[in-house]
Amino acid sequence: MTAATPSTRDEGLVRAIGTRALAAGIFNLIVGAGIFVLPAVVATQLGSAAILAYLVCGVVIGLVMLCFAASGSRVSRTGGLYAYVATALGPFVGFLTGILLWFAAGALASAAVANAFVGTLAELVPVLGRGAPRIALLLLVYGGLAAGNIRGVRVGSRLVEGMTVAKLAPLLLLVVAGVFVVQPSNLHLGALPTLSQIGNAALVLFFAYAGSEVALTPSGEVTEPTRTVPRALVIALLAVTALYVSVHLVAQGVLGSALSENQQAPLAAAAGKALGQTGRLIVLAGAAISTFGYLSGDMLASPRMLFAFGRDGRLPAWFAWVHPRFRTPVLAIVMHGGVTYALAVSGTFTKLVILANVGMLAAYLACIAATIVLQYRDVRAEGGGPPFRLPGGPLVPGCATLIVLWLLSHATSAEYRATGVTLLVAAAVYGASLWMPRGWRVNA
Repeated sequence: MTAATPSTRDEGLVRAIGTRALAAGIFNLIVGAGIFVLPAVVATQLGSAAILAYLVCGVVIGLVMLCFAASGSRVSRTGGLYAYVATALGPFVGFLTGILLWFAAGALASAAVANAFVGTLAELVPVLGRGAPRIALLLLVYGGLAAGNIRGVRVGSRLVEGMTVAKLAPLLLLVVAGVFVVQPSNLHLGALPTLSQIGNAALVLFFAYAGSEVALTPSGEVTEPTRTVPRALVIALLAVTALYVSVHLVAQGVLGSALSENQQAPLAAAAGKALGQTGRLIVLAGAAISTFGYLSGDMLASPRMLFAFGRDGRLPAWFAWVHPRFRTPVLAIVMHGGVTYALAVSGTFTKLVILANVGMLAAYLACIAATIVLQYRDVRAEGGGPPFRLPGGPLVPGCATLIVLWLLSHATSAEYRATGVTLLVAAAVYGASLWMPRGWRVNA
């Protein structure tokens, strides 16, 4: 018997995000700073066998995104993975998952990318990388993005589409031009690394593959979610996989062992060898555009998680207030921008990436479990068409769970402690919300 999902209760929001816009948003949030920086980090750990870490991450994110597709075609409420898990496993587990996603995949990841954005610009204008100019630049970035997204979801989604196209150009240029100067000997695998070494490298590289979970947050503003969500996820996954493998193979083929020596801007170094100084500057500009594109995508998506918390009474009702003219969750946007700005000012790219990864993987496990429950109960979105069904029943979620647990086994105790503290704070907030007066809840 088919079970309907709870009412969407996303009053005030408008469904204006179609397949193209959602696919662009997913692609944009996945292809952020990671691909411009992490190839050198992975090459340091695995040498010429670094491509194996890409393949592991591609398989993991592919299995996980299939679970997202199945859940997203059944639950169309704003909140994305938070809404999927809350519908399947209850409000408490849903809120813990939502906090992990908002903080790890949203605020921490965005702050990490903001630091990479500033570092890229500092390669061109060194004064921007330190002191008051750095702080002022970050304030300008987050203030401008918040203002643009307050003006309307169509403004934010169009900015994301434009950034997606702009970031592709320098990467494709590097691939096309670099093919002609690749040295085949640089692509020789040599001695294969151990499974543990691949796992350690894949855990770091995973940051370059994350982002789809954030892009799905504004589900209440997606048109025909039963069709749009699965299609957009598949399109984005295929495009990202092809791009990442091509870019790394070219960079490794051009630079060889020198790839690991260019920790700040490895792709710019490869472009410099292939195209000279002009190529280096083009890729640096592309890195700046790409990281800014990620920040714009996060500002479109992540505040909707705070909106969903306010809508469901887990945070004060004003988080769910929608501007009567712009039809956007203004206060949620402002709050997310403020928190992320503070993290960006105080942290560094590498430190923030490590903290973000464990939280994201833990949230993925909850969503994988939710996928099994939603499919078993045959939950369906209100007024939607037939949902996307995973082939093989629990086979895909089962494989995804095993690989995610394997990646988590390579995390450190410090990373687990940070995630544990986040969950304890979330549990305390949830408990407090149960004792708040009815005015706390927007739908009370």
